[in-house]
Amino acid sequence: MLKNPKIAFIGAGSTVFMKNIVCDVLQREALQNAHFAMMDINAERLNDSEIVVGKLISTLGVDATYSLHTDQREALEDADFVITAFQVGGYDPCTITDFEVPKEFGLRQTIADTMGVGGIMRGLRTVQHLWSICDDMLDVCPEATLLQYVNPMAINIGAIVRKYPDIKVVGLCHSVQHTAHLLANDLGLEYKNLRYKCGGINHISFFLQLEELMPDGSYRDLYPDLQKGYADGILPKSIDMKRCPNIVRYEMMKRTGYYVTESSEHFSEYTPWFIKQNRPDLIEKFQIPLDEYPKRCVENIEGWKIQLEKYKSSDEIKITDSGEYASSIINSIWTDEPSIIYGNVLNNGLISALPNNCVVEVACLVNRNGIQPTILGDLPPQLAAIMMTNVNVQLLTVDALLKEDKQHVYHAAMMDPLAGSNLDLDQIWEMVDKLIEQHGDYLPKWLHK
Repeated sequence: MLKNPKIAFIGAGSTVFMKNIVCDVLQREALQNAHFAMMDINAERLNDSEIVVGKLISTLGVDATYSLHTDQREALEDADFVITAFQVGGYDPCTITDFEVPKEFGLRQTIADTMGVGGIMRGLRTVQHLWSICDDMLDVCPEATLLQYVNPMAINIGAIVRKYPDIKVVGLCHSVQHTAHLLANDLGLEYKNLRYKCGGINHISFFLQLEELMPDGSYRDLYPDLQKGYADGILPKSIDMKRCPNIVRYEMMKRTGYYVTESSEHFSEYTPWFIKQNRPDLIEKFQIPLDEYPKRCVENIEGWKIQLEKYKSSDEIKITDSGEYASSIINSIWTDEPSIIYGNVLNNGLISALPNNCVVEVACLVNRNGIQPTILGDLPPQLAAIMMTNVNVQLLTVDALLKEDKQHVYHAAMMDPLAGSNLDLDQIWEMVDKLIEQHGDYLPKWLHK
């Protein structure tokens, strides 16, 4: 009798995201008998997730099972796949600290979870917990594939692959596929008729090719339409997330020739050009939503309370497709049905313009042999230059973690394009000290020595 796939979900109290992944998995025929080992340190949120998973299984009428765990090692035992989706320190206090302390120095941010000073701090408090998962995996499920969703993506994956080279891991984000849908909408095209190739680092990856399938079987380059639409003021049409027009991304396309895969509110804080002290005109011109992530967190918390009550009172849950890669990967490895995803992996020659020890986002073939990254080759030099400004920060942060070297934390913050364009060195050092102090025990002990 064939074994049912076991999927350990670490951070299952992230109920909305967990619901999306479980729903995707259970819609795949070969995975409808899966077992979900749901683990979270917050028992109350874990119980909320139990309500959702139970009703998903009932709604779909499948034979899946689940178990609840507050012990990580117990949840991981004999797992075939491990999904990580948690936030160390949560919105309150850690996200608040990541925004409020830099703001005291005049440094404004929009999301602060992936790159920049906020990304550095989130990486420092997150990696130690990811490493503990890897330790347990080596003991109780060494052949499992780790599907890593926690930000900051490149820092987290870099720290895993350099310390635990035997762990099968890929970092997953929805930037590429969601942006492709957004561009199809802007151009009034069917997503299924797009052909594209992307490459770079997470959140600073670019559409190197973007084409439309024509009736005669040929492909048409869509960049002239995008460039003309922006020049004529017709584009952008779509809104990133809830509030932010795509103006920053279209402006970067105008300047570099290529469209970036991450949202305008994200990308504006990865560069020195859009968020500046004493330049409110730039904020207005590019409609940049400062302090966006804290606002979104508050709205999501309140929205989830309302949604949970609806789930409790309803016998069924609406079935949707989130577009996340997790179910595709699990299905391909389990059944040998091939798929293509964009994953974050160690470079190791995949993109020749970037260092081998950095983490890149490239197309990957997935089948029974696992996740197999494809070689992209070179990049347009202007794109590689933009990426390197953030690769430097990521590599320094990973080195700080691997070597327990506090000085590299200052070096990483010093090299951040946004911090460096707004603050002097004394301000950066003082800001880092205050962030470390206020994050307290959420950070590794060596940072407080």
